[in-house]
Amino acid sequence: MQYHQVSIEDAVVACLVGSGYSPVSETQPGRHTGPRLPPPACHPLTQLVFIPNAAQLAHLHRKTTFNISTLSDIICIHLRGPPVTVNMLWICVGLLAGLFSCVLPQEAQEPISYSCTEGYEYDSVSEQCKDIDECALLDGACKGGMQCINHYGGYLCLPKSARIFISKEGEEAPPPDPVAPPRQPQAPRVFPGQVSYTSRTTVRCSAGFMPDDQNVCRDIDECTTGRHTCGPEQTCFNTRGSYSCQCPAGYQRNRDQCVDSDECAVSNYCMHTCVNTQGSYYCECNAGHRLASNNHSCVDINECDTQSPCQHHCYNLIGSFLCQCNQGHELAPDLVSCQDIDECSFSSYMCQYQCINSPGSYSCECPEGYQLQGNRLCQDVNECETGTHNCQDDEMCWNYYGGFRCYPRNPCEAPYTQSSENRCICRSQNECQGLPPSIVYKYMSIQAERPVPADIFQIQATNIYANTHNTFRIKAGNEAVDFFLRRSSNASAMLVLTKPLSGPREYVVDLEMITHHLTMNYHSSSLLRLTVIVGAYAF
Repeated sequence: MQYHQVSIEDAVVACLVGSGYSPVSETQPGRHTGPRLPPPACHPLTQLVFIPNAAQLAHLHRKTTFNISTLSDIICIHLRGPPVTVNMLWICVGLLAGLFSCVLPQEAQEPISYSCTEGYEYDSVSEQCKDIDECALLDGACKGGMQCINHYGGYLCLPKSARIFISKEGEEAPPPDPVAPPRQPQAPRVFPGQVSYTSRTTVRCSAGFMPDDQNVCRDIDECTTGRHTCGPEQTCFNTRGSYSCQCPAGYQRNRDQCVDSDECAVSNYCMHTCVNTQGSYYCECNAGHRLASNNHSCVDINECDTQSPCQHHCYNLIGSFLCQCNQGHELAPDLVSCQDIDECSFSSYMCQYQCINSPGSYSCECPEGYQLQGNRLCQDVNECETGTHNCQDDEMCWNYYGGFRCYPRNPCEAPYTQSSENRCICRSQNECQGLPPSIVYKYMSIQAERPVPADIFQIQATNIYANTHNTFRIKAGNEAVDFFLRRSSNASAMLVLTKPLSGPREYVVDLEMITHHLTMNYHSSSLLRLTVIVGAYAF
């Protein structure tokens, strides 16, 4: 029997040398040293092979040690193991077509793919399923100040104050005696056709772990077994090698009790006002705002649309509103109602005569005999021109400020006779002795309370003669000295008002002009009878 052996670490893979094939190492797939012959070449065995009397199972893999010898189409497998009878270590296995595949010269070996459960990924170096560290891979895996703890096949979010004891799956505690520690069990590698075996040695596990039937340290679920110390209001969460006690939402742990967590003190959850409650909180908004749908933000309330609070005009503001009134009104003390402005109370000069207040406005009125000019002034109505008087045909209508009066068209009284309009003369020397030879009638109107001194009437000589001298005086009607006659020239004089006069009243003043003839030593006089009518108002 011809025998060949090729070692890869502890392993030996032999090919069908007797059939003209040379060994092929798995470290260099596709290479050969013998002559190029028809297939098949060798392929790693992918079947479970029972070893008689060996009481062990071997998975044909790179890291398992065997010796293979060939006789024609028969493969004999010799397992390196405990010393047994040579005849019992040689087992012949028929070469089955499903156990081999051909490796042609210069061709690559067919790839083998593996899949892992969720939370694991295949590591081609160790050829095992390796746990994915989500805490390192995911940015911000845990929220709310929790710390991320990677767990086999997943991860946990635990409080930062939690005490965490981490023990790797399958690890062994150090032995109590200073003896050689047992070999650390390896998780079985997933390759079809192989079975791993370990020696049965009892291990000591870290706190929070206990060995299972396979002598591997497994986490103890303290929450399920009741080995936790969480309070009745706390919830137990199992962690790897330990557990944590968590309080309901809105509470925080204080030793073995859960106390209310004041969310309003630790963060600005609310836009305006935060109100803490037992186990929770709620937000309130300032006046003029309402809580938004997210129960945290505050939005403005348009009071003008929802309430119509203003009597006249409403203008919405952020968090409030503003009322305005129509012209002639002002806001009442309640800031929403409107009340009329009494413009007449502002000043006595709003109207020349009388101010009449009305809702939102005012108006000016004038006394009888006047009419409104513009918005505030009063103008005298000339009844004599408009024909609104009641004078007779033999009477003359004389208008004054605020009214009219009727005077006789012939004002002459005996012994005077009318010579022309408003002029009377005395024709009888006996009857007119001591009387002015002529009287001229004049009329004038002035406003009441007229400022003084005021020039109101001028007397003028109609004829001027040479070698004459004229003097002027108030002959009658000035008992209260309301007037003064000031000589302006030899032919004229000015009547001056010296006191403000109240009306309505009529003053009759006789103004006399005396003419002195210097050459003839002769003098004469003429009389002007002036009727001054004072109106009732100062306009």
